Amino acid sequence: MHCNRFTARPITRRQLLQQGAHGIGAVALASLMNDRAFGAQGGTGLQQLPHYPPKAKNVIFLYMDGGPSHIDTFDYKPALEKYNGRNASEVMGKLEPTQFDNVGTIMGSPWDFKQHGESGHWVSSLFPHVAKHADKLAVIKSCTSLFSEHTAANYFLHTGSGLQGRPSMGAWVGYGLGSSNQNLPGFVVLNGGLIPPGGLDNFNSSFLPATYQGSIFKAGKEPLANIVPMEEKSVLQRNKLDALRSLDDLAAGHFNRDRAIEAAVANYETAFRMQTAVPDLMDLRGESEATRRLYGLEDPYDKTQIFGRQCLVARRLVERGVRFVELTCPDVGGDRWDQHSELREGHENNCKAVDQPIAGLLTDLQARGLLEDTLVVWAGEFGRTPFAQGANGRDHNPFGFTVWMAGGGVKGGVSYGETDEFGYKAVQDRVEMHDLHATILYLLGLEHEKSTFRFGGRDMRLTDVHGRVIKEILA
Repeated sequence: MHCNRFTARPITRRQLLQQGAHGIGAVALASLMNDRAFGAQGGTGLQQLPHYPPKAKNVIFLYMDGGPSHIDTFDYKPALEKYNGRNASEVMGKLEPTQFDNVGTIMGSPWDFKQHGESGHWVSSLFPHVAKHADKLAVIKSCTSLFSEHTAANYFLHTGSGLQGRPSMGAWVGYGLGSSNQNLPGFVVLNGGLIPPGGLDNFNSSFLPATYQGSIFKAGKEPLANIVPMEEKSVLQRNKLDALRSLDDLAAGHFNRDRAIEAAVANYETAFRMQTAVPDLMDLRGESEATRRLYGLEDPYDKTQIFGRQCLVARRLVERGVRFVELTCPDVGGDRWDQHSELREGHENNCKAVDQPIAGLLTDLQARGLLEDTLVVWAGEFGRTPFAQGANGRDHNPFGFTVWMAGGGVKGGVSYGETDEFGYKAVQDRVEMHDLHATILYLLGLEHEKSTFRFGGRDMRLTDVHGRVIKEILA
């Protein structure tokens, strides 16, 4: 009679290696995944982390989906006023193809610019609240992108590649540093109501273990589905989870601790603990009235309330040790920051939604002693053209745009790089997206060239084979 100790279906070479030699390789993998960072794994095994003394412990990424106009916000260009209404080709020379090739005349900014703080940073009247924090900002005015279309540019901003399917920088941070709070994910996305072009793959873990993917929290009192247990007693839910773990252990044993199964089990356990941690996180009743006003939670404009709540929750997340928090923008009734027409109305609505909450976040982080350890990054996927699209919009411009950072080891009050006199192309200290990523990792104590993961026969990394740390903006 047959013993029935066989696999009833064909197996792959990978499964054969996993199941052979007593699963030695899988045992090593399980050890590496034992709740610690292993982003520095290389040919000589796990190295000491972090690579450098970290200047920041956490990141809050203020993602301005759609591409805000740098020349209407933080990059003042008097030439646009001087040549307002003139033919762009005649004044500026050869123009690159744009997304819609509907090139109008040179368009001066509809908003006034003033210098602020001891640094003298130029900030437009669109950001009166953020302008008060000018001396905290390191403004990078020479950022560039390789892509002028939203989806590819979003992937490039988030993953370092214009193609779908690479891990997001939040996932890389969690992979490199691990988590300091076992009850919450290491990478949280606070969704204000808009999923960017490219979808959830902007926040994915791709070939990294699934435990590092972004957890999407939607706006409202219940940010996650099933966050409130359906069982009347916690012991009933715990029994179900134990039964599920038992079944997973059987499957894992059969496949010699397959990485995907291990990640799924870890995510189930995190989800169970989140049912206690998340309601407490999202309950803002303990925040003072002064704090609520600071973030704009009582503003008559409901979009300010939405983004203000996100910023306040972001502060509460970094207080609890979450490594990477990303905020997306609320729907203000236009097309994100993507004003191909009606620039004035669209940008004013967007700024009204985010200006006071961002300023409140910077104030609150500093008051609580958190800004020193928290890197705040403000960025879109590209900028806008100095000439109009049609009559009153601006097209996509990947050749030069502005990103700013604050806190977390950044030197406040500095301006780095320049675009030309029209704000069209970066002409001094050009910054590529890989440089931005390398700098963020460096501030967290990670060497971008050593933060690798073996996949597809090569050592993959966030910065690919590029990237340099922008040391000129470091404190």
